[in-house]
Amino acid sequence: MHRTALLGLLLIGMLGGCVSNVTLKAPTIPEPLLAQIQMSVGVRMPLEFEHYVHEEMVYGHEEWSIDLGRSNAALFEQLFKYMFSSVTVLDPDDDPQLMDLDALIEPSIDAFEFSTPGQSNTEAFAVWIRYRLKVFDSDGNLVSNWPVAAYGKSQTTKMGGSSALQRAAILAMRDAAALMIMKFDNVTRISDLAGGSSAPKSPLLRPKPETTDESEVRTTALEGSSDETG
Repeated sequence: MHRTALLGLLLIGMLGGCVSNVTLKAPTIPEPLLAQIQMSVGVRMPLEFEHYVHEEMVYGHEEWSIDLGRSNAALFEQLFKYMFSSVTVLDPDDDPQLMDLDALIEPSIDAFEFSTPGQSNTEAFAVWIRYRLKVFDSDGNLVSNWPVAAYGKSQTTKMGGSSALQRAAILAMRDAAALMIMKFDNVTRISDLAGGSSAPKSPLLRPKPETTDESEVRTTALEGSSDETG
């Protein structure tokens, strides 16, 4: 009986040691080629968005803990300040209806998934993130509810597993940022809320000469971002 108990403790210790912890640093994006929308927006980030942690046991009894920390919040704050002329990040106790805002944006995460090289039979980690962006008008009415799917992939040949997974997650976040640069106003019609009236829409993305393919625009919207790690 003592031998069985000892073996059980050893097994628990072995399983407990197979935990890979990944903590993301706040990513940065190069200043995109866009024309700012002239309006005042508030950004309200739920606590679970600012402190998102994904935990998962994958094939082979390897446990992963991926702590996005404030990386999502930092990326969205930076992106929205590029996109809008005035951005206010709300504290949890702030009432947006008491503030001089044209619109309120509330981001969240619907899903976070990843695959390891062992699962995909490749030498790459892949990350999928599905964000949700809710837009409210100055009266607090929900005017848009947009799901944004993003993807990132990173090879393990030049970096360890944790570093490769971290890079894949950062690339997925930048993929989401590129999509928002291209389509945010067209999908949510947020610029219609400028000044509390149907103001003329300003183009979000400056047209690139001789560029008509959407995938090409998305690839170059964050020019140079794929070569950065943080």
